[in-house]
Amino acid sequence: MFSVQTSGHRHRRKMSNRIIFIGTALIAIFLSIFVVLGAPRVGTKSEQFVVSRGATLQSISDSLAAEGFVRSSLAFHAYFHIFDNKKTIAPGGYFISNSMSAWTMADALTSPSSMKWVTIPEGLRKEEIADILATDLDWSSSTEAQFLADTNTPADGPDYIEGVYFPETYLIPIGSSPSDVVTELLAQFNKEFAPYQQEAANQNIKWTTALTLASIIQREAAGTSDMPIISGILWNRLLQNMALDVDSTVQYARGDTPMGWWAPITSADKQIDSPFNTYAHAGLPPHPISNPGIAAINAALNPATTTCLYYLHDANRVIHCADTLDQQENNIVKYLK
Repeated sequence: MFSVQTSGHRHRRKMSNRIIFIGTALIAIFLSIFVVLGAPRVGTKSEQFVVSRGATLQSISDSLAAEGFVRSSLAFHAYFHIFDNKKTIAPGGYFISNSMSAWTMADALTSPSSMKWVTIPEGLRKEEIADILATDLDWSSSTEAQFLADTNTPADGPDYIEGVYFPETYLIPIGSSPSDVVTELLAQFNKEFAPYQQEAANQNIKWTTALTLASIIQREAAGTSDMPIISGILWNRLLQNMALDVDSTVQYARGDTPMGWWAPITSADKQIDSPFNTYAHAGLPPHPISNPGIAAINAALNPATTTCLYYLHDANRVIHCADTLDQQENNIVKYLK
């Protein structure tokens, strides 16, 4: 006796097979996603992961994968884009481990960073550096004051009052004490300045002299291209026992104003009684007036050969130099009036 399978039975069987297939496929997809988004390892210690300034989600995902923190750059990128697209990963340092899943990793990277990037531009005085540190590291006014106290009476002596807090971009741990930051800035200075300190010794120039001159060049120059000529002019004046007559040294002596630390000087400012006033005193000031970069330090030790004793910048910040005071006065009429 034969059984007859109706079309309805066949349809239900096909539907059942299709459901089983789809269910199996979904389970396989789910497991694959779980695996690819899961932790690469188990029970590992946290390590520092750095997110640079300007980093994109793609570059961060690539770095996480390259350093073994996630299984797949593509998977982490997709997960973050879908589930955390309203959050951002801020530049800084984070402690994460490859025992974190992608979702735990995303939470860690969108939490406040444990380290922050701090950029110190060239040519600032330490009070300006203190302001930047206080802003970026959320220092209180008393912590900022402690930084200034530490730099006013440096452990390494008076040669380290100014000029040695090297302009650079630093990754500084949140909660660092002022003394910790001072140590880091000085370490960077010692590293960067070492070859120039040797060059200064080879030229029989005190390193403090070179650094002080560099700090003036840094403030006086419109850019790196005119640093060597300014250096040559200042060296000429020093060697002829002429007063430097440099505005930036008077700005340093005057201090802060409503227009900032480096506001243009007045005729009255030139009368300030200070060893930093190079209109009133010949030679270099007692110590640097700013914290110079490498270009200014290099220019101080490698001045351009020139007969000029005077210089000015026109409205376009182009430098013009002169051999005599008469030529300088003509340049003032020609370029500044």
